[in-house]
Amino acid sequence: MQSKGAIKFFAITLAIVCLYQLSFTLVTRNVESKAREATGGDAKAYQAYIDSVSSLPAYNLLVKEYTYRECKEREINLGLDLKGGMNVTLEVSVVDLIRSMSNNSTDPTFNKAIANAIELQKNSQKDFVTLFGEAFAAADPNAKLAAVFSTMELQDRVTFNSTNAEVLKVIKEESDAAINRSFNILRTRIDKFGVTQPNIQQLGSGRILVELPGVKEPERVRKLLQGTARLEFWETYENKDAFNYLNTINETLKSAEKKDSILATQADTTTAPMDAPVASTDSTMVTPDTAKTALLDQIKSDTTTAAADSANQSFEQFAKENPLFAVLSPAIVQNAQGQSEYMKGPVVGYSLIKDTSKVNAFLHREDVLAKLPKNIKFLWGVKPPTPESKALELIAIKTNGRDNQPPLDGGAISDARQDFGPYNGKPEIAMRMNPEGAQSWRRLTAENVGKSIAIVLDDNVYSFPTVQGEIAGGSSSITGSFEINEAKDLANILKAGKLPAPARIVEEAIVGPSLGQEAINAGLISFVIALVLILVFMVFYYSNAGWVADLALFANVFFIFGVLASMGAVLTLPGIAGIVLTLGMAVDANILIYERIREELRAGKGVRLAITDGFKMAYSSIIDSNVTTLLSGIILFVFGSGPIQGFATTLIIGILTSLFSSIFITRLIFEWQLAKNRVIRFSTPMTENAFKNIKFDWVSKRKLYYTISSIVIVIGIGSMIVRGFSTGVDFKGGRSYVVRFDETVSTVDVRAKLTQPFGGGAPEVKTFGAGNQVKITTSYLIDDNSQEADAKVETAITSGLGIDATQIMSSQKVGPTIADDIKVSAGYAIIFSMIVIFLYILLRFRKWTFGLGAIVALTHDVLILLSIFSLFWGILPFSLEIDQAFIAAILTVMGYSINDTVVVFDRVREYLGIHHKSELKEIINNALNATLSRTINTSLTIFFVLFAIFVFGGEVIRGFSFALMIGIVVGTYSSLCIATPIVVDLDRSKKDEVKK
Repeated sequence: MQSKGAIKFFAITLAIVCLYQLSFTLVTRNVESKAREATGGDAKAYQAYIDSVSSLPAYNLLVKEYTYRECKEREINLGLDLKGGMNVTLEVSVVDLIRSMSNNSTDPTFNKAIANAIELQKNSQKDFVTLFGEAFAAADPNAKLAAVFSTMELQDRVTFNSTNAEVLKVIKEESDAAINRSFNILRTRIDKFGVTQPNIQQLGSGRILVELPGVKEPERVRKLLQGTARLEFWETYENKDAFNYLNTINETLKSAEKKDSILATQADTTTAPMDAPVASTDSTMVTPDTAKTALLDQIKSDTTTAAADSANQSFEQFAKENPLFAVLSPAIVQNAQGQSEYMKGPVVGYSLIKDTSKVNAFLHREDVLAKLPKNIKFLWGVKPPTPESKALELIAIKTNGRDNQPPLDGGAISDARQDFGPYNGKPEIAMRMNPEGAQSWRRLTAENVGKSIAIVLDDNVYSFPTVQGEIAGGSSSITGSFEINEAKDLANILKAGKLPAPARIVEEAIVGPSLGQEAINAGLISFVIALVLILVFMVFYYSNAGWVADLALFANVFFIFGVLASMGAVLTLPGIAGIVLTLGMAVDANILIYERIREELRAGKGVRLAITDGFKMAYSSIIDSNVTTLLSGIILFVFGSGPIQGFATTLIIGILTSLFSSIFITRLIFEWQLAKNRVIRFSTPMTENAFKNIKFDWVSKRKLYYTISSIVIVIGIGSMIVRGFSTGVDFKGGRSYVVRFDETVSTVDVRAKLTQPFGGGAPEVKTFGAGNQVKITTSYLIDDNSQEADAKVETAITSGLGIDATQIMSSQKVGPTIADDIKVSAGYAIIFSMIVIFLYILLRFRKWTFGLGAIVALTHDVLILLSIFSLFWGILPFSLEIDQAFIAAILTVMGYSINDTVVVFDRVREYLGIHHKSELKEIINNALNATLSRTINTSLTIFFVLFAIFVFGGEVIRGFSFALMIGIVVGTYSSLCIATPIVVDLDRSKKDEVKK
């Protein structure tokens, strides 16, 4: 064995590095174990214990000491599916940025282009700026973007003479800069959030990936990430001064409703002209003395059905006469004399949270805005004024009527921190302003003594303190009914700075901690069982040489985890599946070597020479087969995301470490055994003659194989047309939730209970694992980009099913735009894999028929796998969804199938070099028979491994492991019966040669 010393040095060095990296994980586990024992499992006490020791030395390597926090940063990262947490993909809203750059232009062509570009983006891979430019040109070829974007802010970059291309270039530059600034601001916010091992990275296309392990408050995270931190200080109207504007709005709405009603009546029953005068009716101006309050009290106090019906009819009449005040209660109170009077301050009304959208729709109507002065707008309070209340306050804001810019904004804030109020001791946000801001704040407060100034963050009024006097020094605070964490988050957001454009969550996955622990248990069980199966099989089939392969396997596992830790890679549940699968594929290299050694032994060679020649003859097959699988893993890593990248990462690392372990570690052990004159056996009495002297004619029966495959594929294509597929949310967009009940539930009942809360749209409900667990998929509010949409859907589930929020074990959200991107990426991954594999085989074997035969076999495997998933979804008692995990399974099956095929091709190449005068048919049959033992043994080993994952790996990856199991069977069949025999049909020459 050449370079034995170098190989030993590398193996020892790699082992030391892996041991060093893994030692940090052992240290943190030890500290956490002590913390659990000391706190008795109490979560708060446990966290307090960890916080108290995080800065203390926990690991002493003599040359350097590491604290617990430093060890934690170096341990193996567990993915969200193993430890619980939240995975979020944010998309910076370029739409809002473009609107802002245009100063919210009302130009019809501009707004039409924006609307069209939004629709085009749902099914396009182009960036939004490009789509906007195309949509603008399509809306009006003669229109100029310079007319829209020649603003004061852009005057140095956009002039009236700028071409559309030049303006789009400026917009693109601003867009890219905004995305980069958003990334840095979000990273700052997350760093201050206090999550261990967070991950944030830019994905391109204006998207940012954020992974937060262990978080238990997803709504808090959503606010932290999506808040733009647009802080504004506004002057306000007094209630008594603004109330007449509400009356104006109410009258405008009432007149519009009456006109619509008359027009509808004329259209149905008369032939009167459309412009006939509308008869007016007497109406009473709503004043503080309006009897609405009494009417509402009557509805509440009546107990009989008749009285309640009467009250409801009365309220319906009131609502008809007063559309606005039916959903907005005026801010009116009764004084000591029983007379109604306006409440003091800027609050003009109250509305139930569920009715605020109706009020917003009223306030933003064009006919309403036309009746209001330019210097007034209405904003909602951020939360109800008291914990018991279910209504929000509507505050009247005074603007300048020109550019609607606030007199003071968040740019003046130099520092912000969570504090406690000096009088009530409640959490608040203390702010300090820069000198310029302090001067503006002093002037603003001096001009509004006795009046309220609204402190607004992201268009929500957090507080509106009454100014008692001029405030100098630049200090201020935001008060309200804050929780401490909420106040801390707001302070962090303000300190990190304002996002240049809103960031919206377009994809989200949440895994509860209990489900994460279950995933760890399932992953470990499947890992141990698979490992035991492989160990036993190798010893059973290859005698004491099997023990050598087993030792190499243990070394391989050690190296995989060590490399994962040193790279800072994340270990996910699909990642564990990748490791388990790698174990099976690692054995393949040993099987190739051992089968070659057995052939040399049967040829009469001694053990030492047989081992030397066996390794030498197997190298080519091992390298070729593993390179093709490695290429599939790399493509999967490039085109996949989230857990799929975790699978690809462990697959890539596993292939590389298994090559080293199988080729070099086993060789070193054999060399040591030979030096010690140890007896080495490569078979047992039961397996010594297995697959010996097989002379099966594979090629002559190829038409039978073609017929069987064609029938299955035709049936499958028919099923794809008629039944289609069960697509996951990452392919069709929507939300999915895994909900666990105390008892077995009916999916029909669950669907019925959620139909009404989901706005009449019935969700898709499937049993997910045990009978008390279901997976709910819905598109309800998926196009709603507001921060409240996720909470509304979760509330609909919990209230509709009568469950606690903790029973939602995990959730996933994928917006329609990103779903389209995932589908396109999946298609690219499969096509690109086939092209790369074809080129590699063409390069290695120098014959196009081999490459085309391999591609035909791969296409065959993919079609059969798709056929089975189409035929049996909804029939088999586990999920058969087409999602990213399924694409990962297809690529893995392609890698395995080509692995099998390349081994046979390699033997064909060898035989062609030896038997120059033999027919290609005979050579192929001999090659297939010679490699049959390796093919069957490897397939059985990997199948048993996958079966362990399928049974014990948990519901989350059951469909994934089922796809791999079917793929292994189909891949083995295609490598024997399709890929190689088809070469005969592609090239019938008797003088076929394959260059080495």
